[in-house]
This record gives sequence, C-alpha cells and structure tokens, in this order.
Amino acid sequence: MADAPRSQNFLTEIVERDIAAGVNGGLVVTRFPPEPNGYLHIGHAKSILLNFGLARRYGGRTHLRFDDTNPTAEDVEYVESIEADVRWLGGDWGEHLHFASDYFERMYQCAERLIREGKAFVDSQSQEAIREQRGSFERPGVNSPCRDRPAAESLDLFRRMRAGEFPDGACVLRARIDMGHENVLLRDPLLYRIRHARHHRTGDAWCIYPMYDYAHPLEDAFEGVTHSICTLEFESNRALYDWVLDNLGPWDPRPRQYEFARLALGYTVMSKRKLLQLVAEKRVSGWDDPRMPTLAGLRRRGVTPEALREFTEIIGVAKNNSVVDIGKLEYAIRGDLEGRSPRALAVLNPLPVLLETWPAGEVRELEVPWWPGEPGRGVRKVPFGRELLIEREDFSEDPPKDWKRLAPGREVRLAGGYVIRCDEVVRGEGGAVVALRCSHDPASLADPSRRAAGTLNWVHATRSASAPVRLYDRLFSVEQPDAAGDFLTVLNPDSFKLAPAARLEPALAQAEPGSRWQFLRQGYFYADPVESRPGAPVWNRTIPLKDTWASRGAAHPEREPRRPRKEPAAAAPRRSRAELRAEARASDPALAARFSRFREALELAEEEADLLAAEPATAAFFEEALAAGAPPRPAARWLANELAGLAGGRPLGSLPLSGAGFGRFVALVETGRVTPAAGKLLLSTLLERGGEPEGLVSELGLEKVTDRGAVEAAVARALETRRAEADRYRAGEKKLFGVLVGAAMKEIQGAADAALVRQVLQERLG
Repeated sequence: MADAPRSQNFLTEIVERDIAAGVNGGLVVTRFPPEPNGYLHIGHAKSILLNFGLARRYGGRTHLRFDDTNPTAEDVEYVESIEADVRWLGGDWGEHLHFASDYFERMYQCAERLIREGKAFVDSQSQEAIREQRGSFERPGVNSPCRDRPAAESLDLFRRMRAGEFPDGACVLRARIDMGHENVLLRDPLLYRIRHARHHRTGDAWCIYPMYDYAHPLEDAFEGVTHSICTLEFESNRALYDWVLDNLGPWDPRPRQYEFARLALGYTVMSKRKLLQLVAEKRVSGWDDPRMPTLAGLRRRGVTPEALREFTEIIGVAKNNSVVDIGKLEYAIRGDLEGRSPRALAVLNPLPVLLETWPAGEVRELEVPWWPGEPGRGVRKVPFGRELLIEREDFSEDPPKDWKRLAPGREVRLAGGYVIRCDEVVRGEGGAVVALRCSHDPASLADPSRRAAGTLNWVHATRSASAPVRLYDRLFSVEQPDAAGDFLTVLNPDSFKLAPAARLEPALAQAEPGSRWQFLRQGYFYADPVESRPGAPVWNRTIPLKDTWASRGAAHPEREPRRPRKEPAAAAPRRSRAELRAEARASDPALAARFSRFREALELAEEEADLLAAEPATAAFFEEALAAGAPPRPAARWLANELAGLAGGRPLGSLPLSGAGFGRFVALVETGRVTPAAGKLLLSTLLERGGEPEGLVSELGLEKVTDRGAVEAAVARALETRRAEADRYRAGEKKLFGVLVGAAMKEIQGAADAALVRQVLQERLG
C-alpha cells in the first residue's frame, strides 16, 4: 500500500481542518483519474502517491477512475498499463475501480436537466465561430445566435445528437453562463460534442461524449469524493467545476477541488503528445524504454517504488510550479539501491592483465563477500588466475597527480584479492596498449593492511561470463528540453550505449530476472525482466554510482577522455533545504529548541517554523518583531510571503527596516489601522527608504479609511474616470463591478475597507 505523506503540507492542513470541523462527517475520499490515452509518467507518480497517501493517512479511501470520455485516443492497453503502474506504486483501490463511461447515462440526464432549466443550449455553429465569439482575456465574448433557443428546441436537438442524426462537429451542447466573464472558461463552455467513434467499453452505444470539465465534477459527486486534488493548471477550471456541481446538486458529500504544483523534472519531457512522438518515431524502443520517464520505463530500468516515494517526499507538495532538479530523483534512487544491491565484479571495457608470477594453468577460488565489510551477509567463490581483465580506464601510462589506479611501476589491490604491480606495457599495431604484464604479492591476500594506490574491479579472463550490458543515461542533453524550438534536437546522443565486450563474474550468469546489483565502481544494474532468461540475463544500468553531470560545463555529455584524468570525487548527495535545516537542528540543540518553540509555543506551521528558526539572523529579526507587538502567525506570514521577496536575497540585517520596525508594521495591519493592500505599499516603501512605520502611514495617507464621506468621494472620482465602464455596468455588464471596485480602491490607495467601498459603489450604481 502506498505510504502516507510523512510531512505536513497545505493539503494535509486542509484535510485536518475539515476533519476537525466535522466536514463530511470526517470522511476523506480522494481519487486518481487518469485518461487512458498513454502510459503514466513520473509526474503521475506524484499524484498517485499524494492521493492514496492522504486517504490512507486519514483512514479514508482512494478511487481509481478512468476518464474515458475521448474514444479516439483511448485503448485497453493503456487501461491495463495504468492499473499495473498504480499497483506497482502500492495503490490499493479495493472495489473502487470506476470509469467515466459508467456514468454516461447519468451525465446525459444531468445535461437534459440543465437544458430544461435554461442553463444549457445546443449550438449549431462551427467550432471556429464558437472559438472566435468566446473572445480573449483582453476582450469579452459575444453571445451565440443560438443562445436564446427555447429549451424545448435545444432538448429536441440534443436528443437527436444522441440518436446519431448529426455528423461530427455539427452541434455541441454549451452551458449558458456569461459570455462577458473575466474567466474565459466560463464563457458558455462546451459540455458535449459529437464523436462517431467506437468506445473501448461502450462500443457504439454512444456518439456524443461529455467534455472533461463537465464530466470530472459529476464523477466526483457520483462517487462521494470529498477532496478532488488536481494539478495547478486546473486552477482556472475550478470555477466551472463548482458551477456544474452547484447547478446539478445537492450533493452529500459535496466535493471540493484543490490544486498543487505538478512535477516538472529537469532533462525530461512530460507531455503525453511528446512521449507518444518519441515512441511513434522510434526514438526510443517503446513506452517502457528505460530512458523514458514513464513508470513502465522507470520500472524496467530498475527504479523501485520506494525510491519514487522518497523522491516525492524530498520535493514536497507546493503551490507554485517550478522545475525540479533531476539530481534529487537520482539521489533518491541511489539511496534506495545502496541498501538493497549486493556488490558484484564486472568489467565493461576490458584490458587484459597477465600475472607472470602466478603459476600457469592454476585457478584459485577466492571467497569474496557480497557486502564488503559485512561478511555475515554472504560470500561467493570467484575464480582468480594468471589471466585477468581490468577496466581500460583504470590504467594510465602518464597518470595525473593523485592517480589512484594502475600505472607502470605502481601497485593496486584487486577487490577481494591480491595486490598487483604493473611491470610492463604490451603494445599492438600503432602503439596502442593491448595488455599489461604484472606481478602479484602472495602475502597480500591475507593482509588487508597492505598499502596500495587504490582498489580495482576485475574478472577472470576466460572463466568470466559475457552478457549484454546496456548503459542508459538522461534522454535529453539540456535541463529544459521543452524550451528548445524542437525538443527532438536536444536528445542526448549518448543516452544509450552498449558495452559489447563486457565480462562479469560467473555468479551473475545465474542472476534472476528483475534482480538488482551494484557492479563495483560502475553503478547499479538491473536484470531486465523482459529480455532476461534463466541463465542468460540482460543488464540495464539503472544509474551510475556518481553524478557524472554535475561537473560538466557543456550541455552535451562529454566524450570519453583520450587519456585518463584524476577520478572526480563522488558528488555530494543532493539534499533539500529542509533536509539541511533538519540536519543542522539535529546537531545544534539551540536550533532545535528554537524550532520547537516556534512550532509549539507560537503555533507556527511547520514550514514557517523551519524557515524562521534556520538562521540566527532570521530568528533574531523575527524575535524582535514579536517583542515589538507583532502577533506570531501574521508576522511569520508577512516575513515569509512578502518581506523575503522584497528583500531580494539581501540579509535581513542589512535592510533599512529593523526587526522591531517590522513588528510595528505587522501590528498596524493586524489591528486594522492599515488594510492588507495598503500594507504591501507601506512595506515596500519601508524597504526602499527606511523610517518608522507609523510616520509613513500618515505621510503616505495609508491609514485605513472608515469615514463614509471619504469613501463616497473616492467612489465618485472612480465613477467619473471610469464613466464608460459605469454606463456599461448599468446597461447589464455586471462583470465590470470588480473593475469599478478596483478603481475606487485605487483612488483611496487601498486604504479603505473593501466591504464599505462595495456597499457605496452599489448604492451609486443603482
């Protein structure tokens, strides 16, 4: 079962608030509603884990529901792959497997109700005409000539649409809302369209299909969903979500939609259209190509569900979109595989080594632990003899400073084996190095303290096994491929390489398909579950041991160097700021105590306490604000949401506003002397020129205006300057009321009570 979220976020706070208030009787029902028109990707994993995790955390349930309202793009293959992916991540929907098509008849009956109540109409115009009439953000829409059709006529046309009398595109059903609405999505949106296509579940029973924005809220309501969690691009759709439910209710429970930031991952594309293009054009081997960000591709690459859960925990749940560093995903993958992967010997680009001091024909079985340093976790026998293989990149004739591998005259230890010394270089045609002649120290096997430059992986030359080894890397060579004119032009040419001469220790020939291993000093590898056979594994590299991209200056992966260079140090694990702050608290009792006080005594949210307690300067600034009379929670919000942004990265101690001055500013807003809107102007002025908050309030005329006469004067000025909008409002364009409120608030510099302004404005407008 999917793990519940381990940390607090704004969604857990919403759920806990609802439970505490007894909303829906404390019931928590979420859903994951994919469209079966492609394979799920890592962005969906975040949503799956969030929805299933929230419900599990609060004793609720999660539904798996397929939004199968577009028969031309959907397929049973996608349904089956999605079910497999959700199960793989631990999602358990129990008996709650649903399809939008389960509700087609109920949705149709709801649409007829809207028509009968004058809230929907059939539009016979072309799609181009409807699109043009809808207007834009800059200009209002224009009513359709079909908008005032009698309900009986629209009902007849709608039933004939269902009966198949019209071709595709001949008619649509639209909601009758407001063609002048500032939210373009509410300008008489489409509810149904004609589509003569066979549906993978209902066959030819239907030739009209509901639009997503109509179907989605109804599906939630039919199923009793309480918290409908969507990604941020659906924020504007929430108004239509609510319109559908409000006009077709009542509902118990009544679903509510909440939005969170979708996952945008560096060096990756998430668009289904682009992923389908990669598959269709054979840029990859299929939806489950290990380079793809699909869950099927990640699974075939060897990534575990636990690694994805850890990744989603690291990045958290945010309200604002941003590109997540792919290094965080790779860090989570490495951390997960490190504890579950036995260490094995493999050489991917072999260089022969002849031990001239070893008896010819003699092969000795060395006992090597699967987990170096932990012999209690098992050992195996590895053949060792006169003819060995090491990695070609582990030898240099002209080594750089601090070279810790093999070079002429230098010694290294072979992992789990002897110390050897390079005595002679064997060259082939053209002078290329083709082999090394070495000697070994017989006593070094039993003497782990015997010094050597470094430790190398190796295998026996003739008793090792060959196997296909596929080296996968990031699919794109730039962090944001979507920003390129053509995303295909920034495909990484080195995202897949085959190691044709790879040799592996004999035990790996018996590796089970689907097993995970660390090839010493190479990376983590996975026995491909599709192409591997018993006794003949095919290996996919899940991830290298180190982040080889962090030190690259160029956009494209650098090619193999012509001569060995100093081995780069292992990249430091990538940790989030929250993790770094948590580590600091763990090692500093004073920090931990401050965090605890902010969290518990002052009742700050965890994120706020974490931020404010992290640095002594920030904490001191905040403490000064509290001492000056600022309430803790408002002070925390103003500091985190406004002051930090206005500071632009400057240390708080360098600002012309002291902590005490900031506290007095917050108190002015919280006591009602200054409105929040005027408070933003006041705060920016304080940061520009300094001064005392109280004095600037008077100087700038920002003190909250409660005098009705002053408000009436401001409204009069606004109506004079916005005479045209006022006349249009009186003529029926009610959407302009917000524009006029804004004009009045501007006249009074945001310093008046908004409710009083609205009241006076309504009176003046009649």
